Amino acid sequence: MAREVLEVIDRLADAGQTMVVVTHDMGFTRRVADVVHVMHDGKVAESGPPETVLDNPTHPATRRFLHEEF
Repeated sequence: MAREVLEVIDRLADAGQTMVVVTHDMGFTRRVADVVHVMHDGKVAESGPPETVLDNPTHPATRRFLHEEF
């Protein structure tokens, strides 16, 4: 079921639809996001293009999360 939902979101993104999506799937994030916002303690800890936030995170919470995920 989750795969089907991600496929629909992927098609909507390809069509230019604006969405706010909450996910821990970084592969999906890289594929469809224009901007990534990392939340920590109820606040935006870091924002930017996926390649910047995911490849060169500046906030310690983002680095911890990505280290745990990969």
